[in-house]
Amino acid sequence: MSSSGLHPFFCFSLPWDSPLKPTRATSSTCEYDTPWIFKSLHSMGSLAVSFFNSVSKSNLPQGQSPKPFWAGWGDGAPKPRSRRLSPGVQGEAEQRAFASALASQKEATVIEFYSPKCKLCNSLLNFVLDVEGRNKDWLNIVMADAENEMWLPELLHYDIRYVPCFVILDKQGRALAKTGVPTSRLHVIAGISHLLRLKRPLKYQSMTTNGTDSRV
Repeated sequence: MSSSGLHPFFCFSLPWDSPLKPTRATSSTCEYDTPWIFKSLHSMGSLAVSFFNSVSKSNLPQGQSPKPFWAGWGDGAPKPRSRRLSPGVQGEAEQRAFASALASQKEATVIEFYSPKCKLCNSLLNFVLDVEGRNKDWLNIVMADAENEMWLPELLHYDIRYVPCFVILDKQGRALAKTGVPTSRLHVIAGISHLLRLKRPLKYQSMTTNGTDSRV
């Protein structure tokens, strides 16, 4: 069987490696086209600075580990994305969760860019929650609604052109890789597994068997 039509599980090609050129993912299960006009680097930088200045004022109680934010519900509970908060409240809550995840200084943080209209994204809710729970000692997972313009700087920065798309960051907030164009649920799960292997601490490496990640 020819493998020329297969999509990689994940990719290292991030936006700072190549210029932004609009493309379409023809075989994506949930295709996503960025609906906003690309802004200048100056404007994007201003938005990013304003965001980090605002979230830096939020305080996380000492010793409390941040929980994944699930589309406005919090508490790590998988709830339907159909009952949504207003875009402003939704975006602020998701970005606070993102800032708290980075402040926790865990080994890695994964951002899941999703769309409330994406059936594949919704089908991954319980799986992603389980992955975060099994790896909570070193991993945070946060959600980002790709249709919310508050995430525009990150959408441009990480070159997000489809959903679901998972981006893994190290404890300094540097992007390492992201999952490839989704063709099926199993394809996305395999991509997440590869992402986690990039930053899993050595003491957890023994928990993999026969090439399959037992904690994913």
